[in-house]
Amino acid sequence: MRFDVTILGSSSATPIYNRNPTAQALNINERLYLIDCGEGTQQQMLRFDIKASRIDYIFISHLHGDHYLGLLGLLSSLHLNGRKKPISLFGPPQLIEIIEMQLKYSQTTLHFELIFKPTNTEASEVILDNQDITVETIILDHRIPCTGFLFRQKRRLRKIIKERAEELNVPMLYYPALKRGADFFALDGTTHPNSELTTNSEEPKTYAYCSDTLYNQSYFDQINGVDLLYHEATFAHDMLDRANETHHTTAFQAGEAARINNVKKLIIGHFSARYKTLTELYDEASSVFPNTELAIEGRTFVI
Repeated sequence: MRFDVTILGSSSATPIYNRNPTAQALNINERLYLIDCGEGTQQQMLRFDIKASRIDYIFISHLHGDHYLGLLGLLSSLHLNGRKKPISLFGPPQLIEIIEMQLKYSQTTLHFELIFKPTNTEASEVILDNQDITVETIILDHRIPCTGFLFRQKRRLRKIIKERAEELNVPMLYYPALKRGADFFALDGTTHPNSELTTNSEEPKTYAYCSDTLYNQSYFDQINGVDLLYHEATFAHDMLDRANETHHTTAFQAGEAARINNVKKLIIGHFSARYKTLTELYDEASSVFPNTELAIEGRTFVI
């Protein structure tokens, strides 16, 4: 089952040094989930061959412009390109007011249904549950209400050992029951335990997206042990006072969050425009948590 994330934007506040505001495309079983939608996201999707028509779900973490100002343009392009399939949009309650105002004054009626589901910015909730995943909000500590998102893959059915099933003449009609864990009862009265005919599916994977936040332990329980953690790292640690003032995290603190919570891999992003190169931020985070990567635009991380 495919489960990977492509970085579309990694800058904070403004586009600079060929870095764009925040956006990511999560591919789960060939279904696309867009996480934040900063200015320029459409261009980045074209650049990295991410097809907007395949997006079914959009998640907006908060209402600072570098996380959502590309959204209206994306919705408008989908409208102009004839989209009919609904899109589910998750974000702060005020987001729908912003969208409806712009649609009203441009006299635009979308050709597709926009299903808006406001996020609760004060308590974590499961906001999506489909055949592949659940998505849960992570309450973060920023200057305005902000949520991260925890994507949990659902366990797949068991895998049939085809050679053994054929050897025992298991009818194919019985295969679905085997995948769900049933034993096989042969015509001669012999019982063959499920473990003899199937193997476990892969362990479900998890991806935690921590957008803008002051570093604290309030969200640590939810990110503990995840396979991949994206965590903002706007400043180097010598800018800690500035990070605290703006409710952001340093690269050192992002590494600490990954280390303390035993995550498998860390991606840092949301880089301040003050950093023309990212070596300082990478070195700082990886000194604490070696399995760290930079959110380089166009790079795809397999979870």
